[in-house]
Amino acid sequence: MPPDSVSNDAQEVRQRQAMSVFYACLTYTVILTLIWLFLCITGKDGGIFFGKGQVSLKQVMGLVGGIVFFWMIWSYAFHWLKYGLLKRLGLSREELKMVFGNRLHAFDLEALLQRHSERSIRIIDMIGRRGRTIILVITSFGLVYLQIRQNPTSDSLLLGLQSSLFDAMFLNWWNLLTFHNNGVLGHMTYGAQARVLDGVLGRANALCIATLWSGFKFVMIPLAVPLSGIYSPKTYAVVYAFIWLSYAAADFASEIFGSLWGRHRIQVWGLGEINRKSWTGVVAGFICVLVLNVTLVYVHQLSVAWLVLGVLLAVTNPLIELISPRGTDDFTMATFNAALCLAYGWLVF
Repeated sequence: MPPDSVSNDAQEVRQRQAMSVFYACLTYTVILTLIWLFLCITGKDGGIFFGKGQVSLKQVMGLVGGIVFFWMIWSYAFHWLKYGLLKRLGLSREELKMVFGNRLHAFDLEALLQRHSERSIRIIDMIGRRGRTIILVITSFGLVYLQIRQNPTSDSLLLGLQSSLFDAMFLNWWNLLTFHNNGVLGHMTYGAQARVLDGVLGRANALCIATLWSGFKFVMIPLAVPLSGIYSPKTYAVVYAFIWLSYAAADFASEIFGSLWGRHRIQVWGLGEINRKSWTGVVAGFICVLVLNVTLVYVHQLSVAWLVLGVLLAVTNPLIELISPRGTDDFTMATFNAALCLAYGWLVF
């Protein structure tokens, strides 16, 4: 079989995989929408998972404000930063148009990498993705941690999980409706987030991450409820940080340090055309989580048992990030952290 034919077949497989992710996320969002409509029409309470279906003006305004700031200003700014860096690297106008399009019809990553440095593109991908989210993630997780520390309640460990059904539904539709867009809206949503090195599957990877993020609570809430019963309120802030800040530290450190200094020889699987990671990223994730967790134990003056849990999380977080299918590690890392804290609490406390 001629090489071009093999390449075309591989492209078609990736295109089908990308669309399979799109339709799976679409199905999930349709179900959420039907549940929301049912709650609105009947006036029933959706309980701990779904909340109330009715939408307040304050909620709508907050959501609109978030869309304007995060997507239309912040994310779009990092789209242009990534665009400028790739242009400086030497990508032509046609190549840039291809990179920032939906990539479902024409995207030859192999040919692109014959003309441009894979390492440089990897670093630019990292700057666009992590620059876009690092300040917002650290700020939001940090503020919740401080809030729990100052006022621990029985619902403390559910903070950050109980976003309303309307919010999740709206943001999922935003990601779906901009998935195929090759203009400004597509650039706002996927410009900084979709990795060049993921090729045809760039937007599918980003869509999968966003959809799983909105579905966190369906797994995390059943874990958070018993956690609040096992641990004492004065330690809720540390439990929250062990689950969420540990995951964020490992995730960011692995990609940032791995992109800058790593040799990507570890073959992994998932949504992307180039699925390789580095031991540099794994070690960086371990060190960052270890420093974070030891600091938390020291600041809160906790026992050696807590130090052991912090070290366990430092070991497991980068390993879970390494073995998780690409596009799912946010979900698997946070869920594993909660499950480990729950199991450890049952055994030790």
